Amino acid sequence: MTLLPLLLIGTWAALDRCAVGDGVARLGGADPWWLLAGLLFTLLGWVVAACVRQGALPERLPPGLLLASQLAAGAANHVLPASIGAHAVTLRFLRGRGIPLARATASLALYSLVKPVARIPVLIVFLVAVGDTLRFGALAPDRWTLVLAAGSAVLGLMTVGLLLAAVRPLRRPVADFLRTALTDVRILHTRPGRVLALWGGSAVAPVLQGSTVAAVGFSLGLPLSWAQVVFALLIAGTAVGAVPAPGGIGPVDAAMVFTMVSLGAPTGLSTATVIGYRVLTVWIPLLPGTLILSALVHRKVL
Repeated sequence: MTLLPLLLIGTWAALDRCAVGDGVARLGGADPWWLLAGLLFTLLGWVVAACVRQGALPERLPPGLLLASQLAAGAANHVLPASIGAHAVTLRFLRGRGIPLARATASLALYSLVKPVARIPVLIVFLVAVGDTLRFGALAPDRWTLVLAAGSAVLGLMTVGLLLAAVRPLRRPVADFLRTALTDVRILHTRPGRVLALWGGSAVAPVLQGSTVAAVGFSLGLPLSWAQVVFALLIAGTAVGAVPAPGGIGPVDAAMVFTMVSLGAPTGLSTATVIGYRVLTVWIPLLPGTLILSALVHRKVL
């Protein structure tokens, strides 16, 4: 499941070599100042991620180590699917700070729940902003896609219910987890600072990611507005973000190219924009993130 999306995007790249080759060639003539702006948005995204992590936990964490843990989590997230790497690093970090296991896992669950919920009003705002130029027919899923998505959600819920009904040892830890999670949610939402960090940061994070894509696109001369590019990222992440690919690489990339083309951008420029976005957010930070991860493990922070 982890490798399948990467194999699919690799197959697409092999079949559409002209578009990919043209995209890589265009990056060579990109405006470096816009690329620098994109790198700045990437750095701000890590700061916001650290704020959201803090907002999901009642205890105060050391800001420097928390930010370093998110840089390390970003490196791990591009190796394992469905944010497992980032959550694993964050869980080890929280346990190292003396946070009980139930509270640490409840914090991760709250973080994972708030991010997609906070994305909905942001998506609506950008949908209104680009509504006049949007080709709804090109983006709307067909009936079978909707049926497949609904069936997958129902099947997942039924599987969880059957596991809890059939495996009795799971019931007690799940009940303890839910009790801790509900208690922490109530405590956190009595603190305005935590609410702002959790919900505000979750809403700002996709806008920063979209701004990175837009900065790369502007460096290449992409004929789309900032709102259109951010909307393309939002709709792509919403549509295929649940596919268990490492860091979302593969399905989200293809969906972003498709959405930008539907908004009127050339295929070559859209492909070059997505490639540049991945270079700024994945490949450049991968080495320093891995070194930070190694340092945190060596110093027993993780």
